[in-house]
Amino acid sequence: MKALRIYAGPTARASLAAHGLQPEHIRTIPGAAGGPKGLILGPMDRFLFGDWLQRSSQPVDLVGASIGAWRMATACLTDPVSAFQRLEHDYIHQHYELAPGQKRVSADQVSETFGGNLLAFYGGRVPEVLNHPRYRLHIVTSRGRHMLGTEHGLRTPLGYLGAFLTNTVKRKAMGAWLERVVFSSGGAGEGPAPLPFATQDYRTRRVLLSEANFNPALQASCSIPFVLRAIHDIPGAPKGAYWDGGITDYHLHLNYPGAELATYSGATPAMNTGATGTFYPKGLVLYPHFQQSVVPGWLDKGLKWRHRSTPFLDTMVLLAPDPDWVKTLPNSKLPDRTDFTHYGNDLDARVKAWNAATSASQQMVDEFIAWLDKPDMNQVHPL
Repeated sequence: MKALRIYAGPTARASLAAHGLQPEHIRTIPGAAGGPKGLILGPMDRFLFGDWLQRSSQPVDLVGASIGAWRMATACLTDPVSAFQRLEHDYIHQHYELAPGQKRVSADQVSETFGGNLLAFYGGRVPEVLNHPRYRLHIVTSRGRHMLGTEHGLRTPLGYLGAFLTNTVKRKAMGAWLERVVFSSGGAGEGPAPLPFATQDYRTRRVLLSEANFNPALQASCSIPFVLRAIHDIPGAPKGAYWDGGITDYHLHLNYPGAELATYSGATPAMNTGATGTFYPKGLVLYPHFQQSVVPGWLDKGLKWRHRSTPFLDTMVLLAPDPDWVKTLPNSKLPDRTDFTHYGNDLDARVKAWNAATSASQQMVDEFIAWLDKPDMNQVHPL
């Protein structure tokens, strides 16, 4: 494989070696924050949700933050292939005109335009998302606490400075400034569906996702601090300012095995036992991602020691572009937010570069399909 790299945690590797990878093995799919980098996963999303997963019937939990939340919500729409094609087109062609002498657009301008785009994209179709017969959607947001409880020109920067310093000492302690709030579609009862991950790692609240709060929750999950405005007082949720879900959970480095074990009184009922006595999970986490490392929070980007794998990822199969292949893309990198500044008002040039990158990523899908047909463990790297 030249474009695609497959990584797997130890439990997932044992399962792949024994059983290969079938659509019925998947129980959870995360979607990371990362802005335009997520565009590289468009062809993979179309294959997974428009073809491969449709060959199975089990429930699947979709967990997303920021653009990952937009992707996972799109997967819940009828005809996901055309829906993902529209998402890709709309994201690539979004444009914020800069006035003469203006170096960057205002947060108000971005929020107003982006909010309108989301309303147009999901207009009249939210029930499709909430009532999908198989997929349970979980939108991750970050709710400010205390000084970050409201957005303010002075308190907000000071609050994020406090969160940064606290997080550097201990990630869990950042919960004093920002908490994880997950908006989940309905479960078997009247409340939100159970989360597909344990939450002892970080301060967490759960809220039922509804037609009343779908758009505010999704926009909040995409609201990068200082780039977009926070969303305040989302219906059905605790009052306060809500920002990008990637702040607390940048790449969704969550305790997926912990949720499975917590469902049962012991480990054995939650597992399938192979002929060798090895335990295999009831379901795997399939993670289309744009890099190998699964960074816990946005403020952990510079803390390299937190980029390593942990037991949280033991049941994960991660699909990512090969770093050498990425160098063949326009500008020798994935699309990212710096391109808005780099290309400025030259929309055509940015669209051309991003379209070239997303078209090239079809090679990742082709290689994945070939691997599924003839799984080769020599091509599966330790996560």
